[in-house]
Amino acid sequence: MFETLKQMASKIADCRIEALFDDAGRAGAFSLNGLGMLFDYSKTQLDDNIRAALLELAENAGVAARRDAMFAGQKINETEGRAVLHTALRNLDAAPVLVDGQDVMPEVLATLGRMETLAKELRASNVADVVNIGIGGSDLGPAMAVLALAPYHDGPNCHFVSNVDGADIADTLAKCDPERTVFIVASKTFTTIETMTNAASAKAWLAGKGVSDDGKFIALSSNVEKAGEFGIPADRVFGFEDWVGGRYSMWGPIGLSVMIAVGPEGFRAFLSGGQAMDRHFQTAPLAENMPVLLALVGIWHNQVLGHATRAVLPYDNRLSRLPAYLQQLEMESNGKGVSMDGVDLPYNSGPVVWGEPGTNGQHAFYQLIHQGTRVVPCEFMVAASGHEVDLKHHHQLLIANCLAQSEALMRGRDLDEARGKVAGKFEGDELERQARHRVFPGNRPSTTLIYPKLDPETLGKIIALYEHRVFVEGVILNINSYDQWGVELGKELATALGPLVSGDAPADGKDGSTAQLIDFVHKNAG
Repeated sequence: MFETLKQMASKIADCRIEALFDDAGRAGAFSLNGLGMLFDYSKTQLDDNIRAALLELAENAGVAARRDAMFAGQKINETEGRAVLHTALRNLDAAPVLVDGQDVMPEVLATLGRMETLAKELRASNVADVVNIGIGGSDLGPAMAVLALAPYHDGPNCHFVSNVDGADIADTLAKCDPERTVFIVASKTFTTIETMTNAASAKAWLAGKGVSDDGKFIALSSNVEKAGEFGIPADRVFGFEDWVGGRYSMWGPIGLSVMIAVGPEGFRAFLSGGQAMDRHFQTAPLAENMPVLLALVGIWHNQVLGHATRAVLPYDNRLSRLPAYLQQLEMESNGKGVSMDGVDLPYNSGPVVWGEPGTNGQHAFYQLIHQGTRVVPCEFMVAASGHEVDLKHHHQLLIANCLAQSEALMRGRDLDEARGKVAGKFEGDELERQARHRVFPGNRPSTTLIYPKLDPETLGKIIALYEHRVFVEGVILNINSYDQWGVELGKELATALGPLVSGDAPADGKDGSTAQLIDFVHKNAG
């Protein structure tokens, strides 16, 4: 599948990215300006022939047909027999979207209307704090978005509890007034053990403070019956269908905390941004399609060149949770070992995704990125303008750092230049030794996404861009990006281990390591 591309890679192995800029039109030819954003992938080793081969790979994989099938409501999640229609949640024009012959849009818009009514009610009340209790897709997305859109907050404070570690909920509740706190319990099945454990502790906290839990809980779940058993009436339950995967669910009820924080109008702007990227993805030719090009760069770096990790580096402090969000989006989606037909993959699947905001990362792991023995492709993103107008010089310095890092990764510093840096300070063998420590190999690839300002609409575009990037990579790799069987085994074993850890059952039959660890817990847990 990748043989031709690997042959092309071997032929340009000695080509330095910087040399490609001898072509004065390089930057414009290997960037895409659309939807108010500029995606620059010119600081990679892609040339016209490689890009053409990658586009041919996408065409042969049937990306366009698979994309159209997704938007049409076909059940492209084949292992679970489900459609994949998170895009319907941001279909503000209400154009019909059919699943099994039924238009899902009336229910989608009705739920959005109910969310807006509740959000307005809470924002107009004396509620000071909203605590979202969820995990995975029920936490990472809204937690990331609420922080990203902090300049637009004009509602109650929103907090997020996900970890079953009691420290998470204890530290959060310590900041809240029980009389003025509302809880959102986000679990599609209303059975997720971490979420329900935290929800029960929240209820106990209210009782311990002498506060009734009446009207204090909202459920984001498709299990109205279970929510009712917990004490949440049906009119405060917001469900979503099985064609919305958890890590793609922020556009609907799972995004209620975002709506409460920034208001219904701000949330609709967020949806509008996602919808704009959907239209672009559906209509732009592959060669001018931002999600497709972002995906092809990723395929080139991972499957062709063998770079196993990808660093996401937002130069925006409010996007500090974006790398963690993208970890789940990409690694849970494309971290698979078999193809759609159940055959072992003959190539690597998705990369390890990680990152941290700039400029913090520059004083941490950038050392490895610049001088380490492994190449780490980097994805920079930055706004042209910040929100703090009285601190404009801060933002200018931020942009300068972002652009400098991508330039440094590309250019590097050779030994002669390094010698010049230490000449006069050292001489002889010591000069040579010191100079070698200051050599940067360079020729390390990066992309940059730049946008005017991080507002709700722009955030929607960015998230939808990465969603569709994951889709394209999944189609090319012939894997199902929309199931997540890899999380099941750990859940099953954790449930079985519960009685053993509590001492209610013996650890007979467990492997020696697990039994030893349980024994240590019993002896040291007090």
